[in-house]
Amino acid sequence: MQAMAQELVPLARELSLPYYESALPAHDRYHANRVRTLSLRLADECEEPVDRAVLAAAAWLHDIGRPLERTGEIDDHDEWAATEAAARLGTEAVSAERIEAITHCIRTHSIRVSSPTPETLEAKLLFDADKLEAAGARGLVRLACIVGERSGRAGERYAVIENASVSELERPDCPDVTLLREWARERLDRLHTSPGRSLGRSRWQFMTEFFAQFEREMGIEGEA
Repeated sequence: MQAMAQELVPLARELSLPYYESALPAHDRYHANRVRTLSLRLADECEEPVDRAVLAAAAWLHDIGRPLERTGEIDDHDEWAATEAAARLGTEAVSAERIEAITHCIRTHSIRVSSPTPETLEAKLLFDADKLEAAGARGLVRLACIVGERSGRAGERYAVIENASVSELERPDCPDVTLLREWARERLDRLHTSPGRSLGRSRWQFMTEFFAQFEREMGIEGEA
């Protein structure tokens, strides 16, 4: 018997959790759960019908390859996760149609040049929810975690908590904190859905205020 829609989401959650055991904070099970919650929130604001079970299942599974990519065991966590998810879901009698819908979401959730473009509404919603996780207050924390993660992998600083354009010290040989703003802006500019873009504008407004405060704390304008 094929897995029913109401069974698909808890199944995907159960299958995904072991893969996140060695994940770092920016791409752990809590990130997957937040992407699930946010993608469903965006779906609530869509006029078109959304397969919420496919969307939620894809959210749970979208980053299961991140820990392996971080350690260099795989090169492309999107493609690996899609292949792994298809194999695992196939053994659980999930229909081929549903598996294809889920794996399309997984394959297209990244902003990498090599990533395919999301074609389905579910894939677009997952993409937007994942990118919105890099904007706003929590997004800033995640982006800072990613900087630390990349620094640890490279064995050297990936960025510094400084604004090089106004620093009295010599310019660092790596990006400064404005990298976080650039990363967020890049992601928000790629959003596909109207609900995603609306929330993106709100989160960008907060980030603009945050960086203004950051500069004030550096003494550029004097703290408010």
